Amino acid sequence: MELDKQGLHFVPLGGSGEIGMNANLYHHQGKWLMIDLGISFPDDSMPGVDVVLPDLSFIEARKQDLLGIVLTHAHEDHFGAIPYLWERLGVPVYGTAFTLALLRRKLAEARQQITIPLHQLDYNIDYQFGPFSVELVALSHSIPDPAALVLRTEAGTVLHTGDWKLDDTPMLGAKTDTDRLGEIGAEGVLALVGDSTNAMVQGHTPSEKIARAGLTEVIGAAKNRVAVTCFASNVARLDSIAAAARANDRALCVVGRALHRTIAAAKESGYLADFPDLVPETDFGLLPRENIVIICTGSQGEPRAAMARIAAGTHENIDLDPGDMVIYSSRQIPGNEPAISKVQDRLVRRQIDLVTDEEAEVHVSGHPARDELSELYRLVRPQIAIPVHGTARHLLAHARLAESCQVPQALIPDNGDIISLSASEGARQIGHAPVGLLTHEGGEVMDIQSEQMRARRRMLWNGTVTASLVLNAAGGLVLAPSVSQTGLCDGQSEADFLADAALAIEDMLEEMNGRDKRSDELLENGARAALRGLARRRFGLRPTVHLHIMRADASEVG
Repeated sequence: MELDKQGLHFVPLGGSGEIGMNANLYHHQGKWLMIDLGISFPDDSMPGVDVVLPDLSFIEARKQDLLGIVLTHAHEDHFGAIPYLWERLGVPVYGTAFTLALLRRKLAEARQQITIPLHQLDYNIDYQFGPFSVELVALSHSIPDPAALVLRTEAGTVLHTGDWKLDDTPMLGAKTDTDRLGEIGAEGVLALVGDSTNAMVQGHTPSEKIARAGLTEVIGAAKNRVAVTCFASNVARLDSIAAAARANDRALCVVGRALHRTIAAAKESGYLADFPDLVPETDFGLLPRENIVIICTGSQGEPRAAMARIAAGTHENIDLDPGDMVIYSSRQIPGNEPAISKVQDRLVRRQIDLVTDEEAEVHVSGHPARDELSELYRLVRPQIAIPVHGTARHLLAHARLAESCQVPQALIPDNGDIISLSASEGARQIGHAPVGLLTHEGGEVMDIQSEQMRARRRMLWNGTVTASLVLNAAGGLVLAPSVSQTGLCDGQSEADFLADAALAIEDMLEEMNGRDKRSDELLENGARAALRGLARRRFGLRPTVHLHIMRADASEVG
């Protein structure tokens, strides 16, 4: 569709109706600006998928008018898709110092033969992107250098918050610049596009100072080794864990490539100046159990991350014994609960003490609760509230809160909605952009709904049946059909099914006429239908069926 060039439009390609995969577009005077390009993580319905990416086909078709990608901060759900998808757009990428430092390291690890133009932005400066003037405002979050973006256009001003919280004692990094937000509100804000993660949480999100005190207390009470798992990008939390270890006369060991990458980027950007020297993984066992703290990746149950391998007893360097302690200093991302529980259950079975934020104040959120959202609306006073970064329940709670704060209009978007923002007409959905899910595998980006991925899901949910038929030229069986299966049944049920499957193929052949038997295609179709029908009647499943047909004379076989 053709958009009004003088109008201002917002198009979320990801991150609306979900937590993760943030990718947002703004349009004005024929030009586009992208805010964030993130990933999300697969659930149990996506076997073999490591990363989920947004479909950018809508903006790819318009990339000649795309001015750049501006990043709010360096969390995976806001910038993690750049190594996979940047080549499809080919535009400059902009962000704060730490954001770009971490991105450079991610790109170096990906070993991609591409050079992305990266440009550092500072706070409280107006940068011109065609018809957009963009200012970054300092925020508090669980990562250094996050920014809210103020997008000024002739059609109005939008405040795009990114992730944030109000924290008077953030322990690392700046406090949210409420004075500047108030000044921007006084200038007049057409729309606030904002974080909804904690929109259902009453009160005020606790300070990082609380988590640091809680970690210090819990580690102080531990008698043996302590391992802490957290988000690798949470630099303030890494600093808090180091401080808690130091307060309890414990050395620090860091396990996981992503953690080392974050620490290096933080030091490059002027953070973690007092971070201690680290004990190498290979020297972990040389220290007394009461004198070590290990920081591990894997807080979300990722099977290849350090904590999962430690829990399974398969890590090459790190092992825990009964009486040691593991602290989960992180929240559970919705959808990751089963994977996290699996790792935690393994730890408990090994008699390792488990501490989460349900038992002690070892984690605080990086997102605003309802009182903080109310304070933001008091400062900014937008005409329109557009909740993003949350499931449908989060977005609805945020919209209702905005309305209670006297915001004239709240509009809940879905991914792909093309939303017109106007001072006179408010926010209106005027169209829909194509959206979808991609993944990266074998060096290629592919649609999660591709035939390859659908086949993988069918095999996961319905199993497979493989049959080999040796026939003569006329289509008669030279040998009894050979049938095997995976994922349908076992034991006596398997033996009965395989015997009945061979009989089903023989019955199918008897019903075919001589001419059809000479066609491999007709034979495959008939055998596939017979086997699927048997599996459906017996187990209620529709397995993937593989057929191997060989033509031979009896003399060749005997």
